[in-house]
Amino acid sequence: MKRLGVTAVTDRAAEDVLLELLNTTPVVRGSVSDALGTPAEGRAWARGHGGTGSDEEVAHLVAVRDALQDVVRGRRDPACLGGFLHGVSRLPVIEDGGLRWVLQVPDAHRLAVELVLTWAHVEEARPGRLKPCGNPECRRFLLDRSKPNSARWCSMAECGNRMKARRHYQRAKGPQA
Repeated sequence: MKRLGVTAVTDRAAEDVLLELLNTTPVVRGSVSDALGTPAEGRAWARGHGGTGSDEEVAHLVAVRDALQDVVRGRRDPACLGGFLHGVSRLPVIEDGGLRWVLQVPDAHRLAVELVLTWAHVEEARPGRLKPCGNPECRRFLLDRSKPNSARWCSMAECGNRMKARRHYQRAKGPQA
């Protein structure tokens, strides 16, 4: 087990990585793609986000991603994430006149654990803001950072326009439908 310094899970960059992980299975041209689907893609994604890129790490990331997607969609209870945190601890360390927390976790699990911890923080600090896209044909997620918590789509340019156009067409078609 290696001791690693952990940046605060409240960090926007960490939230962005969580969102990127959740969005690694988008629908492209009508079929689901997987940015972690091949060993090379998985290794590249993990390395690009501070991981080691080992096969074990990629397998762990895929398992965490699938569980988090189900939790955010309401298909699984958040308790299912507890298994990913088994044996993980944080230790307080005082250095240079300040306190920092050091995460103790095996290297191959570190990135996945940090993402679960980031999810937990988002759920605690901003409940209901991490959600699936409102387009039923989309598999992406969004983190609504708007003040009124009114965002519905992963992208206004894609899903938002599609859904608005669809509703407009249905209204225009009216009773003839």
